[in-house]
Amino acid sequence: MKHLPTIFFSALLVCIMPLVSCNKNNDSQTTTKTKCVSCANGGACIHDTCSCPVGYEGTFCETLSRTKFLGNWTVFEKGSTSNAAQYEVSITTSANLSQITIINFNNFFISPIVADVHGDTIVIQNQQHNGKVTFGHGYIYTNATFGQFGALSLSYEVIDTATLRVDDYGVYSSDLSDPSSWNK
Repeated sequence: MKHLPTIFFSALLVCIMPLVSCNKNNDSQTTTKTKCVSCANGGACIHDTCSCPVGYEGTFCETLSRTKFLGNWTVFEKGSTSNAAQYEVSITTSANLSQITIINFNNFFISPIVADVHGDTIVIQNQQHNGKVTFGHGYIYTNATFGQFGALSLSYEVIDTATLRVDDYGVYSSDLSDPSSWNK
């Protein structure tokens, strides 16, 4: 019975410690960092939440953003000046952690097309290969048929540099074209 107060006090400390063990550090007046959260890949803990560097996402910045885009895709599309088509593309990694490369883009391009990844969005910056210029943007999503991150909608244009013919895939709604539909 002599040790009952000591045991009670020790048990109380064990219960209270987790509540106060997350001490905040004020490194500057605008940013509050917390010691209790460990952010991976150079992420910063701000107000108990990881702020991830470009190219990473997840609760603790543990996931490369581009990972969900990688793999083989079946493309279904009809451009504003081209016939309906179905073909395969492959998305692979790039040297830049926030980019991907698309192989067999538009069922035409021999050279890989590079796209920037921003979370669930990709952006194809204006680039020229094989006498054509292309650019566009799209987003990955989950659907019942293809599962988590199993579908991609991509709006883009291909412009022939010799004839200036534009083939639009959902960039402009006025030409009645639809975005390209990709499925894993």
